Amino acid sequence: MAKVNIKPLADRVLIEPLQAETKTASGIIIPDNAKEKPQKGTVVAVGPGTKDEKVTVKEGDTVLYGKYAGTELKFDGTDYLMMRESDILAIV
Repeated sequence: MAKVNIKPLADRVLIEPLQAETKTASGIIIPDNAKEKPQKGTVVAVGPGTKDEKVTVKEGDTVLYGKYAGTELKFDGTDYLMMRESDILAIV
């Protein structure tokens, strides 16, 4: 996990999604057009929270999030997702 120069505001969280599975459990190779978007990632940066609520996740946490959650962005050749903490479903 590389250090990035992006500081999320309020209750937003920057997540680096994990790579999509390339094989099934039985060993079948999944083609690129059939891969599903991963719903698991690592927290890279966290905002300070709002005046009413502090952010509960921290950098380095592995989290689960909704399939269509967040905004995709690319920074220094790496794909990230920026989302509100409320879009995160669980810490793994």
